Amino acid sequence: MAKIAGNLALKCLHILVLYVYVTSVVLAARVLPVHPYLQSNEKPISNIFDTSKYGILQIKNGLADTPQMGWNSWNFFACNINETVIKETADALISTGLAKLGYIYVNIDDCWSGTKRNSKGQLVHDPKTFPSGIKALADYVHSKGLKLGIYSDAGVFTCQVRAGSLYHEYDDAALFASWGVDYLKYDNCFNLGIKPEKRYPPMRDALNASGRAIFYSICEWGEDDPALWAGKVGNSWRTTEDINDTWASMTAIADINDKWAPYAGPGGWNDPDMLEVGNGGMTYLEYRAHFSIWALMKAPLLVGCDVRNMTAETFEILSNEEVIAVNQDRLGVQGRKVYVYGNDNCYQIWAGPMSGNRLTVALWNRCSKPATITAKWDALGLDSSITVSVRDLWKHKFVSANSVGSFSANVDSHSCEMYIFTPQTETASFGH
Repeated sequence: MAKIAGNLALKCLHILVLYVYVTSVVLAARVLPVHPYLQSNEKPISNIFDTSKYGILQIKNGLADTPQMGWNSWNFFACNINETVIKETADALISTGLAKLGYIYVNIDDCWSGTKRNSKGQLVHDPKTFPSGIKALADYVHSKGLKLGIYSDAGVFTCQVRAGSLYHEYDDAALFASWGVDYLKYDNCFNLGIKPEKRYPPMRDALNASGRAIFYSICEWGEDDPALWAGKVGNSWRTTEDINDTWASMTAIADINDKWAPYAGPGGWNDPDMLEVGNGGMTYLEYRAHFSIWALMKAPLLVGCDVRNMTAETFEILSNEEVIAVNQDRLGVQGRKVYVYGNDNCYQIWAGPMSGNRLTVALWNRCSKPATITAKWDALGLDSSITVSVRDLWKHKFVSANSVGSFSANVDSHSCEMYIFTPQTETASFGH
């Protein structure tokens, strides 16, 4: 009887230990990260940035501490892709030095696959355009120190009517992992009218079960306000419709993406679509504004031009290390539009906090004529007495050692000037 009682007590102890362990795991899983400002004695230089949603991200696959950088085939090539183009693009990212600046993903968009699955129900590459297969291509890209991205759709077909992954999530994720894929862009066509909140999580679960860390880029075009739910599902989520290579499209998309700023942060980012820089539809200054605002918004920096044949101006924009550093800043707070004035609100100030108690500020002239744009301290959330140094990120030099109260600059039409404000107490070296 004593032995039975002892065994019973031992079993109860085991159950209690198991309960405590499971409870601790569940509680640990629900503990969300706090804003980095709260983890140190450093107080933000500005007080206007809402970070109340910061830390809601739960996908926890170890990716996307900063916004993804790389290249995607769609904006320039659309369906005119093949394995030679992908290999040559990987080579060009290396030879131009863009890879060293962080552009490491080589992402194949729609049209890489056949129109139907094979007899085993698997996705297959188009034998005419990708005769060596995706695994061989991944091996080539990996040999360059880069990562390969693939494309599929949370529907029965892709947007170009190739086989989609809806109801094939686990098989397709396992196949992608076996090929060595590092990134999945997951589109929204032919979705049978099923809510994206139901269609996108199964692929998250499948990717997590695949045994390979695969960046999960949700592309549902902002239809169901993904910033409200996708932080628990993917590493980035499209907040807008497709961009096109025009000033009107770019500015409209920037405004839409701005709405969702509080929801982005390390682990998951708002995605206003890929870069059009270098594709020819906008001017040099418009492209520079495009790149500046995307960097400030912590948007993915995915080059959309033919990097094998870039102009010097295109390369100058894409390779600006100081602007890239804003995008990749470890604090990870999305900058946003903080003040507008003038006709149709075309004089705009965008800003965002950065690590090191700094502030990035963009003066964006969306008017048709050059103008002087002034950012006042109260618009930036700065105390009126604070003194800052101002570094111009396009001129690559300090333009003020001790600005107080406001900062003004001449800005060309459809141009954007970008700066780092640093409190004067911080050490700064002035000059070039």
